[in-house]
Amino acid sequence: MNREAGARTPALRVAVVGGGWAGLAAAVEATRRGHHVTLFEMAAQPGGRARAVSVADHLLDNGQHILIGAYSATLALMRAVGVAPEHALLRTPLRLAYPDGSGLLLEPGSAVPQFARAVLRLHAWPWQDRCSLLWAAARWATGGFRCDPLWTVARLTAALPNTVRRDLIDPLCVAALNTPAEAASASVFLRVLKDALFSGAGSADLLLPRSDLSQLLPDPALRWLTHAGAMVRIGHRVQVIETGAARWQVDGETFDHVVLATTATEAARLAEPHATDWARIARAMRYEPIVTVYLRSAGARLPEPMLALRAGASAPAQFVFDRGQLGGAPGLLAFVVSGAAEWVARGQQAVLDATIAQARTDLGLHLSAALEPVQVLVDKRATFACTPGLARPAAFIAKGLHAAGDYVAGPYPATLEGAVRSGVAAAAAAG
Repeated sequence: MNREAGARTPALRVAVVGGGWAGLAAAVEATRRGHHVTLFEMAAQPGGRARAVSVADHLLDNGQHILIGAYSATLALMRAVGVAPEHALLRTPLRLAYPDGSGLLLEPGSAVPQFARAVLRLHAWPWQDRCSLLWAAARWATGGFRCDPLWTVARLTAALPNTVRRDLIDPLCVAALNTPAEAASASVFLRVLKDALFSGAGSADLLLPRSDLSQLLPDPALRWLTHAGAMVRIGHRVQVIETGAARWQVDGETFDHVVLATTATEAARLAEPHATDWARIARAMRYEPIVTVYLRSAGARLPEPMLALRAGASAPAQFVFDRGQLGGAPGLLAFVVSGAAEWVARGQQAVLDATIAQARTDLGLHLSAALEPVQVLVDKRATFACTPGLARPAAFIAKGLHAAGDYVAGPYPATLEGAVRSGVAAAAAAG
């Protein structure tokens, strides 16, 4: 593609190492800026931790993802590669609904007044509990959604009633940060709330994929890149990055600018000869797992495409998705266990058995047939542990060498939006 008229820098040769959402964002952005892009992806398909996988007779996602209306960079990237978000995503106002019909249910419109109205309609909570939450939210807003950077979400919300923390704060925290409230960063949690509530009408809306995740972005992005003239090398794990004469070599091939859009561990391996301190910080990051349990109940249809569940010592899942309402097979249900370290330690059979028991208890009225196990998918390093005071590696590694990924230093937790924003920024650094 041609660079814009009057561009101050010539077209560069840009290497993007990694074809997850951050790498795809970097490759698309660099191509749109007129650079000559080569994308390296070690796996057999792009998408990283947000793509489709084939299991038996099902096409499943390797992790259940949701977007919100405030994800402006992700929605812009989808449009850029030819995906229409209004068709690819089911948009609804924020609905943290439980199987019994209770929960926080926002109406369309500006998020702030709708949030207040939704809280006041929570008749399952005592009046004083509703007022307590609204008062706390007002304090957070007037304080600029800032707090002591060393506070956890549990510390931030310690004065709220148990019901509020159990039914709203805890599920929102684990959904946004994939870190339990007792360990999660309050500063990052407040930033997520700020973006959702104060980014305009629709910012808090839930955007649920109507297709598998590969069709949502990775496959269209790969087609767009190929059509735009980018070089795409699937199944190529980069072995070494070297520097010399102000240029970089990726496995012996010369580039002007390199974006490392791999996992933090893989980026540390490649960056260590050039930035020891950066590699040390990247390697020191800790991770939280996510388990997705796919079950099938023929003919089942839930009241909502996504329901919140009350997790506990014997109930692993915090959310369940009705894939039949989201373009998947009817009766296919995806149960999500976030911050799942305890359940990973118990083993796949334990989490499967407990999820089936939880489904029968919580969803029994909505199941028209017996539950059949389909697959248990475990991602032990699904996201970084979003803890207070966490040191995250910078986007800048060395001149002409930048990192992209949801783990890179920034205000967001490990989300698709954080990954996409980092990829765009890393490409923009090339000029």
